[in-house]
Amino acid sequence: MIDARPTFLALCAAVFACLTLVATVDIAKADDTLAANSTHFQLMDVFELEWASDPQISPDGQQIVYVRNFMDVMSDRRRSNLWTISTDGRDHRPLTSGLDNDASPRWSPDGKRLLFTSNDGGSTQLFVRWMDSGQTARLTQLTNSPSGLSWSPDGQWIAFSMLVSESSSAFVQLPKKPAGATWAEDAMAIDKLIYRSDGAGYLGDGFHQIFVLSTEGSTPRQITSGSFNHRSQTVWTPDSEALIFSANRHENWQFDPENSELYEVRLKDGRIHPLTDRQGPDHSPALSPDGQHIAYVGYDDRLLGYQVEILYVMPRAGGTPEAWTTKLDRSVDSPVWSVDGEGVFFKFSDHGNTKIGFVTEAGKVETVAADVGGTSIGRPYGGGSFSAADSGQLAFTQTRPDHPADVATVRRGSPGARRLTHLNDDLFTHKQLGQIEELWWKSSHDGRRIQGWLIKPPTFDPTKKYPLILEIHGGPFADYGDRFAAEPQLFATAGYVVLYANPRGSSSYGGEFGNLIHHAYPGNDYDDLMSGVDAVIAKGYVDEDNLFVTGGSGGGTLTTWIVGTTNRFRAAVSAKPVINWTSFALTSDSYNFFYKYWFPGFPWDHPEQYHQRSPLSRVGKVQTPTMLLTGEADYRTPISESEQYYQALKLRQVDTMLVRIPGASHGIARRPSNLMTKVAHILAWFEKYRETDL
Repeated sequence: MIDARPTFLALCAAVFACLTLVATVDIAKADDTLAANSTHFQLMDVFELEWASDPQISPDGQQIVYVRNFMDVMSDRRRSNLWTISTDGRDHRPLTSGLDNDASPRWSPDGKRLLFTSNDGGSTQLFVRWMDSGQTARLTQLTNSPSGLSWSPDGQWIAFSMLVSESSSAFVQLPKKPAGATWAEDAMAIDKLIYRSDGAGYLGDGFHQIFVLSTEGSTPRQITSGSFNHRSQTVWTPDSEALIFSANRHENWQFDPENSELYEVRLKDGRIHPLTDRQGPDHSPALSPDGQHIAYVGYDDRLLGYQVEILYVMPRAGGTPEAWTTKLDRSVDSPVWSVDGEGVFFKFSDHGNTKIGFVTEAGKVETVAADVGGTSIGRPYGGGSFSAADSGQLAFTQTRPDHPADVATVRRGSPGARRLTHLNDDLFTHKQLGQIEELWWKSSHDGRRIQGWLIKPPTFDPTKKYPLILEIHGGPFADYGDRFAAEPQLFATAGYVVLYANPRGSSSYGGEFGNLIHHAYPGNDYDDLMSGVDAVIAKGYVDEDNLFVTGGSGGGTLTTWIVGTTNRFRAAVSAKPVINWTSFALTSDSYNFFYKYWFPGFPWDHPEQYHQRSPLSRVGKVQTPTMLLTGEADYRTPISESEQYYQALKLRQVDTMLVRIPGASHGIARRPSNLMTKVAHILAWFEKYRETDL
């Protein structure tokens, strides 16, 4: 018998070489398109972006320290330093500099010292800076990175969380290799339920525990123990003798990942006392100024795909929790008590805009600030953070469509926020961005109103016809909004009108809207998106023969669902999609979660639902040229998902290409060049199929 494998492999190599050549030519073409006008936002401008995060206001409300993030073009990495600015907008200057990553600034209770982390010297350690003199001391020699830093009220102690590594004996013992011999790497024997995590890779043995450390330095003391992870932010009691934290310490925690509780641990004896006990998550504790009440976030778990996070308040001594934000019907997070104990500040998103709210025991919610976010550089997701001073002044990250996160300040009851920094003025004062327009439309499925946004080319002329890119968010329980985002701006620079939207299932519209796709995703979110495309075409400046679609993660899944349902798009790019729900549910890094929250049970018990909701089930109808683009180290939506779809399209002789990004996890854009690579490939693919004879 003649072995056909050499012929087959040679054919594959030839095809792949041909595809690589096409990709190289098209990327160059896309780059030329972007570089046509230096006054527009271009690929290399990604390296010029800066943004603020984690703004921490001093206890007296006079000064803000924040993390200033930037890109290092030589190492292709994100870097961060600490900067400070007065709340009146003056005295803006660096506290640290260089190409290290400095982060997590935390003021001492008296405002005289600043705790932070830095990888200066190689590993991430704790440092403290005396703010009057600028003297800085390294406090630790930790074996793993610390997180969740907090000062004790008396200023004598620091609490933090850190992985405590454990060693396990080898499952087998091989004969000793001869001196100088080079053998293969040892096998990895895995017996844990969760053994890898996106962005972190394969997990070592051990658990995160809580430690306390004297502010004078010395050896950290481990406070918690056991085979449980304690990763949450810790909160000190007023007497500095106990800590309150959130963890899942239930015996079956691995199989019930959402069931966390609040606990109090005494430093003197390490005794842990549970404060909550219900099925569902309880997290983000905040202690009232008098130490008598705990605000926290959670919900009664009903195994729904989307569940609104509610702010609760309970007596620290025990008692029935009271829900304070049930009338809001929006998920809340990051609770912070006002200094007078009359209410709680928190963060929430509403109609694609992240805000700071304030609520009292009576349940009355007021909006203190809007436009929070700007820390998601690639796409217009929510995010951002805030902190509160004893004076009542707040510091937060503020964004608008024309700039990533800057530092802003606001006071409850004031007429508006004040933006303090303008970190990208040096870039955007001579760059013209695409203008953003909000629009609403009715879904063809049920008439429900859907919100979206358009980004127009910088030189937009309403009398001309433009190609359209529909860009779909992931999650799917997430939201886009009127925030700065590099990727759609680069699409607009290339001459496309870009539509992004929040179809049913998106967050920031309430529990009912979010659960319209419960056990039904993808589904009628398709109708919401197609109705949005129709609404834009009706404006008269979009060429309906030049429609394109792309999205990442959940948006990548919807992209493949769309091309399996309609042929109206000339080309598609699906980034890091789910293609086969059965394989995804058993290979994702959270496979203890998806099968019971996104589906009614295991794949083998509900095979029809898993199949019917999989884009793979519709691959036989696809005619649209479709590119698959995924990081090779993606453990959230593993690259095997993209490979399945690519191979299916190849077998059907549909135009396709598989783009593998080496070393990239699910967050492809964490490295600046990968963000550029993603955008360049998308534009090159669309330019290949774009009809230019208009």
